[in-house]
Amino acid sequence: MTENYAPDTFVVSGGRPAHEHDAPVNPPVVFSSTFRGAGSVDISTDKVYARFANPSWDGMEEIVAQLEGASQPGLLFPSGMAAIASVIDLVPAGSIILLPKHTYMASVTMAKDLERRGIATVVRLDIEDTDSCIRAFEEAAASAGVSAETVNYAAPKVLAWLESPTNPMLEVADLPALCQAARRLGIVTAVDNTFATPLLQQPLSLGADVVVHSATKYLSGHSDVLLGITATNHEELYQAMRHHRITNGAIPGPMEAWLGLRGLRTLSLRVERAVANAQELAERFEKHPMVREVRYPGLPSDKGHELAKKQLKGGFGAVLCIVLDADAEQTERVVQALQLWTPATSLGGVESLVERRRRHGSEPESIPVSLLRLAVGIENVDDLYADFERALAILGD
Repeated sequence: MTENYAPDTFVVSGGRPAHEHDAPVNPPVVFSSTFRGAGSVDISTDKVYARFANPSWDGMEEIVAQLEGASQPGLLFPSGMAAIASVIDLVPAGSIILLPKHTYMASVTMAKDLERRGIATVVRLDIEDTDSCIRAFEEAAASAGVSAETVNYAAPKVLAWLESPTNPMLEVADLPALCQAARRLGIVTAVDNTFATPLLQQPLSLGADVVVHSATKYLSGHSDVLLGITATNHEELYQAMRHHRITNGAIPGPMEAWLGLRGLRTLSLRVERAVANAQELAERFEKHPMVREVRYPGLPSDKGHELAKKQLKGGFGAVLCIVLDADAEQTERVVQALQLWTPATSLGGVESLVERRRRHGSEPESIPVSLLRLAVGIENVDDLYADFERALAILGD
C-alpha cells in the first residue's frame, strides 16, 4: 500500500491529485466522450475514447485495488452486475459454473441464463460443507478436463463463484481451503466480497483469483449510485475483464465514479459503526422471545463463528438475519410497523434497511418465510432496537 498507510488512512488519502501548488484537493470530474490524439493507438496506455478510459475512474480503482492487495489495477463498472458479468461471461461453451446454494440471486440468474443457452452447466454447493465442495470441484475438473497446468484465466472452463458470508443466509466458507483446492485442480475462483468489504476480508490473500464488489453498497455507501468493481492478481484475467468492459460498453459514468469515490472516503468510519451496531443488535435479538433464530457470524452460537474469526478481521459485517416466530403475513406486518428501519432491498448505506427475503419469488425455498435480512446502518443502536421492539410487539397482540 502506498507509503505503507493503514487502510483507514488510504481510503482518505489515496486517489488524489499530485501534491502541487494550486492543485485541487479532489480529482475533477471529466465529462468528455473522446480525447485528443493522433498517430498510432495503444489502448493500454492511451485514453482515445471514453469507452476505453476516463480519469474519473482512476481514484476509486486505485484505492480498491490497494485495499484488496491486487497487483493489477482495479476495474470500475456501471453496476455490481456489470462487474459480475465481466467474470461469469468469460466461461466458454461446455464450461461448469459452481455456485453456493445461497448466493446473490442475480448471480444465479446470470449463470442459469448461460446454462439455458447451452454454454455452461451450473452446479450448486453447500458452502458450509468444505469436503463436499472439494468433491464437487474434483468432479467438475475431471469432467471439464482441466488441471493446474492447463488453467485459462481468460476463458475458465470451470469457474467457482464463491460468497462468504453468503447472501442472505450469512454462511461462512472456508475460503483458503476452497481456493487452495481449486488452484490445485485448475479451477478459477471468484469471490463476491460485497458483504465483508476489503476492510474486513481480502479474498486474494486467501487464494482467490478475482474479487468482485457491488460498489453500490458499502464502497459508495449512500444509496445514491450504481457501481461495481473487480480486482485480481492475474494480468491475463485483468485484460480479459477489461476487454469485456470495453467491448460491451460496461463503463461507469464520470459523475457516478466521482460520487463513488466521495463515498469511499468514509468507508472505514461507516463500516466500523455499522459493524458495531450489527454485533450489538444480534446479541439483543438472540434474547428476544419472538425471534426464533439469529444468523450472524459474530455470535459464538453461529455455525460459522470460529471460521469467521480467522477470515474476517475487525468485525463480522453489518448484515444479520433474524427468523421470527411468525408466518409470512405476520412478518410482513412487522416490517410495515417499523418506523426507523426502511423496507428496501439493498444494503451498505448509512441508513438501516430491512427486507423479508422470500418476498422475492426467485429466492429458494430453503430461505424461511419469516426471515428478515437486516442491513444495519450507522444510527443510534438503541433507537434501532427500540423500533424493532415496538414492531415485534404486534406479534403478541
